[in-house]
Amino acid sequence: MERPKSKKPRKQRKWRFKAPLHIRQKMVCSPLSKELRKKYNRRNLPVRKGDTVKVITGEFKGISGKVTEVNLKTYKIYVDGINIKKADGTEVHRAIDPSNVMITDLFIEDEERRSVLERKLKT
Repeated sequence: MERPKSKKPRKQRKWRFKAPLHIRQKMVCSPLSKELRKKYNRRNLPVRKGDTVKVITGEFKGISGKVTEVNLKTYKIYVDGINIKKADGTEVHRAIDPSNVMITDLFIEDEERRSVLERKLKT
Protein backbone atom coordinates (compact mmCIF):
# COMPACT_ATOMS: atom_id res chain seq x y z
CA MET A 1 0.00 0.00 0.00
CA GLU A 2 1.55 3.21 -1.16
CA ARG A 3 1.62 6.36 0.91
CA PRO A 4 -0.92 8.92 -0.39
CA LYS A 5 0.41 11.76 -2.48
CA SER A 6 -2.55 13.97 -1.61
CA LYS A 7 -2.18 16.60 1.10
CA LYS A 8 -5.90 16.58 1.85
CA PRO A 9 -6.50 15.66 5.51
CA ARG A 10 -9.49 13.50 4.54
CA LYS A 11 -7.33 11.29 2.31
CA GLN A 12 -4.51 11.18 4.89
CA ARG A 13 -6.96 9.97 7.56
CA LYS A 14 -8.42 7.39 5.20
CA TRP A 15 -4.95 6.05 4.41
CA ARG A 16 -4.08 5.74 8.12
CA PHE A 17 -7.37 4.02 8.86
CA LYS A 18 -6.98 1.47 6.05
CA ALA A 19 -3.22 0.83 6.47
CA PRO A 20 -2.10 -2.83 6.65
CA LEU A 21 -0.40 -4.21 9.76
CA HIS A 22 3.18 -4.11 8.45
CA ILE A 23 2.81 -0.35 7.84
CA ARG A 24 0.90 0.27 11.08
CA GLN A 25 3.80 -1.25 13.03
CA LYS A 26 6.17 1.35 11.57
CA MET A 27 3.78 4.16 12.52
CA VAL A 28 3.90 3.19 16.21
CA CYS A 29 7.41 4.65 16.65
CA SER A 30 8.99 6.50 19.55
CA PRO A 31 12.26 8.40 19.82
CA LEU A 32 15.19 6.74 21.59
CA SER A 33 16.97 8.21 24.61
CA LYS A 34 20.30 9.95 23.99
CA GLU A 35 22.31 6.94 25.20
CA LEU A 36 20.42 4.48 22.98
CA ARG A 37 20.56 6.89 20.06
CA LYS A 38 24.34 7.02 20.34
CA LYS A 39 24.67 3.26 20.88
CA TYR A 40 22.44 2.10 17.98
CA ASN A 41 22.93 5.04 15.60
CA ARG A 42 19.15 5.48 15.20
CA ARG A 43 16.75 8.24 16.15
CA ASN A 44 13.58 6.19 16.69
CA LEU A 45 12.25 2.64 16.68
CA PRO A 46 8.83 0.99 16.65
CA VAL A 47 7.65 0.43 20.23
CA ARG A 48 7.00 -3.15 21.29
CA LYS A 49 5.81 -4.99 24.35
CA GLY A 50 8.60 -5.24 26.92
CA ASP A 51 10.31 -1.91 26.15
CA THR A 52 10.81 0.53 29.01
CA VAL A 53 9.57 4.01 28.15
CA LYS A 54 9.41 7.41 29.82
CA VAL A 55 6.47 9.75 29.18
CA ILE A 56 7.80 13.12 27.98
CA THR A 57 4.56 15.07 27.44
CA GLY A 58 1.03 15.08 28.81
CA GLU A 59 -0.50 14.61 32.25
CA PHE A 60 1.75 11.63 33.08
CA LYS A 61 4.99 13.43 32.17
CA GLY A 62 8.07 11.97 33.86
CA ILE A 63 6.59 8.54 34.64
CA SER A 64 8.56 5.49 33.46
CA GLY A 65 7.30 1.98 32.97
CA LYS A 66 7.24 -1.12 30.79
CA VAL A 67 5.02 -1.30 27.75
CA THR A 68 2.30 -3.89 28.45
CA GLU A 69 0.40 -3.64 25.17
CA VAL A 70 0.71 -2.07 21.72
CA ASN A 71 -2.63 -1.52 19.98
CA LEU A 72 -2.11 -1.23 16.23
CA LYS A 73 -5.79 -0.57 15.54
CA THR A 74 -5.81 2.68 17.54
CA TYR A 75 -2.06 3.45 17.22
CA LYS A 76 -1.76 3.62 21.03
CA ILE A 77 0.44 1.98 23.67
CA TYR A 78 -0.28 1.01 27.26
CA VAL A 79 2.39 1.50 29.93
CA ASP A 80 2.55 -0.30 33.27
CA GLY A 81 1.76 2.09 36.13
CA ILE A 82 -0.23 4.60 34.08
CA ASN A 83 -3.84 4.14 35.11
CA ILE A 84 -6.95 6.31 35.43
CA LYS A 85 -9.93 5.89 37.72
CA LYS A 86 -13.32 5.38 36.14
CA ALA A 87 -16.51 6.83 37.59
CA ASP A 88 -17.36 3.54 39.29
CA GLY A 89 -13.95 3.47 41.04
CA THR A 90 -12.22 0.81 38.96
CA GLU A 91 -8.77 1.51 37.57
CA VAL A 92 -7.98 0.96 33.89
CA HIS A 93 -4.83 1.44 31.81
CA ARG A 94 -4.59 4.79 30.00
CA ALA A 95 -3.80 4.70 26.28
CA ILE A 96 -0.83 6.88 25.29
CA ASP A 97 0.31 8.03 21.88
CA PRO A 98 3.77 6.60 21.10
CA SER A 99 5.04 10.02 19.99
CA ASN A 100 4.62 11.22 23.60
CA VAL A 101 7.07 8.71 25.07
CA MET A 102 10.80 8.09 24.81
CA ILE A 103 12.29 4.60 24.78
CA THR A 104 14.83 4.28 27.61
CA ASP A 105 15.47 0.53 27.49
CA LEU A 106 14.94 -1.87 24.61
CA PHE A 107 13.55 -5.41 24.68
CA ILE A 108 16.11 -7.13 22.44
CA GLU A 109 15.50 -10.79 23.28
CA ASP A 110 13.70 -11.07 19.95
CA GLU A 111 16.06 -12.21 17.17
CA GLU A 112 14.33 -10.13 14.49
CA ARG A 113 14.62 -6.90 16.47
CA ARG A 114 18.26 -7.56 17.25
CA SER A 115 18.98 -8.00 13.54
CA VAL A 116 17.23 -4.69 12.74
CA LEU A 117 19.47 -2.86 15.21
CA GLU A 118 22.66 -4.58 14.00
CA ARG A 119 21.84 -3.90 10.37
CA LYS A 120 22.03 -0.15 10.93
CA LEU A 121 25.28 -0.47 12.92
CA LYS A 122 27.08 -2.26 10.06
CA THR A 123 26.62 0.63 7.64
